[in-house]
Amino acid sequence: MKKEDILVAAIKNGTVIDHIPSAKLFEVVALLGLEHIRDSKIMVGYNLDSKKMGHKSLIKISDKFFTDEELNRLAIVAPNVSLSIIRDYELVEKKQVALPAEINGIVRCNNPKCITNNEPMQTRFSVCAPEHTHVRCHYCEKEQELSKVKLV
Repeated sequence: MKKEDILVAAIKNGTVIDHIPSAKLFEVVALLGLEHIRDSKIMVGYNLDSKKMGHKSLIKISDKFFTDEELNRLAIVAPNVSLSIIRDYELVEKKQVALPAEINGIVRCNNPKCITNNEPMQTRFSVCAPEHTHVRCHYCEKEQELSKVKLV
């Protein structure tokens, strides 16, 4: 690797979120609450060159490992990002973030008459197969585009 290719420093322990669409980077930062983390180093690469995507963004977070719930939220905003777990400067696990079959308590139903908008209860959506571009409310069965959902 050439020196001019090294843009972001390595981390000893933590998580690397890679292949984030550049247009979604700041939404991912807000979604994961990264602006509130005070005890970890966070490195953000924006609009970096990518052979696969043309341009991409990435986030490196020292000493932070995400829960399944956080990853499900991430998958809604930026599906298909890759996650690398780093321990002692070594890659120990790499995985693709993918949408779960069911999304609970993360997305708001856009139907104003839906019970979830009128009663204190958790939302519940199914991801519509096979294209995975829409979600369907379990209660009122209203479908909405995944790219236009509002998070709870």
